[in-house]
Amino acid sequence: MTRRRTTRTFRGTARNLARLASRLQDGDLVAVPTETVYGLAANALDARACARIFAAKGRPRTDPLIVHLQHVRQLSDVAAPNATALRLAKAFWPGPLTMILPKAAIVPEIVTAGGDSVAVRVPAHPLFRRLLAQCRLPLAAPSANPFGYVSPTTAAHVKEGLAGKIGYILDGGPARIGLESTIVDVRDPRRLRVLRPGAITAAQLRQASGCPVQDFAGATASSTQAQLAPGQLLQHYSPRAKVVLHEKLPPPSQLVATTGANAWLYFRRPAGAKRHPLHWLSADGSQAEAAHALFAKLRELDQRKCTAVHVELAPSGPLAIAINDRLRRAAAKG
Repeated sequence: MTRRRTTRTFRGTARNLARLASRLQDGDLVAVPTETVYGLAANALDARACARIFAAKGRPRTDPLIVHLQHVRQLSDVAAPNATALRLAKAFWPGPLTMILPKAAIVPEIVTAGGDSVAVRVPAHPLFRRLLAQCRLPLAAPSANPFGYVSPTTAAHVKEGLAGKIGYILDGGPARIGLESTIVDVRDPRRLRVLRPGAITAAQLRQASGCPVQDFAGATASSTQAQLAPGQLLQHYSPRAKVVLHEKLPPPSQLVATTGANAWLYFRRPAGAKRHPLHWLSADGSQAEAAHALFAKLRELDQRKCTAVHVELAPSGPLAIAINDRLRRAAAKG
């Protein structure tokens, strides 16, 4: 039986960063803020430390981890970059882009699900970057939540899901973006492939790389098969409530009153009757605001004990593919 731990949350003071960096150097886990979602970090070069990530999350070892670096200069330490990858790094790092590249021998197999490639990014969150500089290690960090549940975008979300399983949470405030990073396969530098959509679009990747880019084609991977990149499973980001998707929700005046077991989650705030349990992702239809709110809203509706959440898909726009990808996988819950 795994011993329960006292889980403490730390502010980003110099003293706390030094303490948490020391814990990472000693092989412990620290939940960290990023601009996308909160991650559960360990020394990416320590197989035993990375194994603790899988144990704390209940994550299958077929699901690889993303290695986070403090600077692009460290890229060749963990991967074999090509000219296209370096162009993308110059355009988007630090930022919410993860690249799949051939791995260096120093990276343990547990990080890559036994594969010969590794997922790498340089995050933009200033507090996480200070921690990376302090500990002087590449850090493997998937989302800091029980495997398959809604990703955390605040330190409080992390504590709700992993209290007793980890000892340390670094509080960097709410995640700015709210969706996981875009993942692009750059192993073939002449033809790129988006494996997970995020804030950086295929069109932006084409412009920055000068290469053809295959846009995201959907996720169908099985948890029993080793995956090329994280975030490939058909079912993921799932609240306890059943998620029912709609291209367009009816006006509030047409909804049948419920006892509160059902919730209605509009993309844009509707002009609705107060007697209905109405919720929305954005007041004015902003896709950035909707992406930022999505995971927090799904968690809120779980806390309200909703049994079914009727969700309106995002209309066309820069973040629609990423938002709708998360919603479709949340709705794939059996």
